[in-house]
Amino acid sequence: MIPSKDKLTICFAHVAYQLRQCFAMLETGINSFEVRDRETLDRQIAEADVLVISGLWRNDLLERAPRLRFIQSIGAGTDQFSREALAKQGVRLASARGVNARAVSEHAMALILALSRRLPEARDNQGKQVWRGMIGDLEGREDELGGKTLLVVGLGQIGGRLAQLAKAFDMNVIGLRRDPAAGAGSADAVHTMSKLKTLLPQADFVALTCPLTPETEDLIDAEALGLMKPSAHLVNVARGRCVNEAALVSTLAARGIAGAGIDVTTDEPLAAGSPLWAMEHVLLTPHTAGETRRYEDNVLAIMQDNLERLWRGEKSLRNQIV
Repeated sequence: MIPSKDKLTICFAHVAYQLRQCFAMLETGINSFEVRDRETLDRQIAEADVLVISGLWRNDLLERAPRLRFIQSIGAGTDQFSREALAKQGVRLASARGVNARAVSEHAMALILALSRRLPEARDNQGKQVWRGMIGDLEGREDELGGKTLLVVGLGQIGGRLAQLAKAFDMNVIGLRRDPAAGAGSADAVHTMSKLKTLLPQADFVALTCPLTPETEDLIDAEALGLMKPSAHLVNVARGRCVNEAALVSTLAARGIAGAGIDVTTDEPLAAGSPLWAMEHVLLTPHTAGETRRYEDNVLAIMQDNLERLWRGEKSLRNQIV
């Protein structure tokens, strides 16, 4: 059983997020503390009944946490947690799935707009104080999104909202999801993931919003990239390993596709020697699609919902994993 509010202690563990400060503003009266590094977490985790954490987690921390009863993941991914070990020790786990659906979908749309309107080039020219003249070559000009086809790979919460945003720009949207029976939402059509390579030649933009699973690792490989139009763009706000990075670099270098908007890479941070840094037709962001000023508040809302469920003795948690 989880302790009552007056006896509960929450540990917020993250290197950067201001979770405890935001929690204090809610004036719940619940005791809490904050750690920013693994050494401090090792020393203090024994004091925690509830742990709010993501990247600082290690499964051997369970040996140091006799009071721990609930973990609220700060992110949507929970691969770092041993479900078996948590269940054995009676520790519940919930993800923050959906916490950044709005942010990531908006970021994906921003990348699509930036690539279409050639904003990276404009920013580079600004730094060089170059006022670009009018372009006679149609292929070299900025473009409009109306009538273009967007293929959304992973029509979940993020992909579904991206489809909604794209429709506001009069785009034709095709969605892929594991279970098309779950609905098309704002997409014009929805298909199974197995139809990816059939649909790639139709797309002007391919946006990855899927989770990383054994089925989606290297989903966009050399063959898939070869099926895309030379005028098409790839946008990845999913996980770096959903794309074969070596194949992407080769395809971009050969101008096999028009460009890419990339928020995630196979290794992060991206290696200094990666060719992606210097490619003018690539727009890189440092895995910030989900970062907004409201992120902490969104995580805390999920955590509070789950705490209330635990206090009521409910079996089901929001985004329950264990």
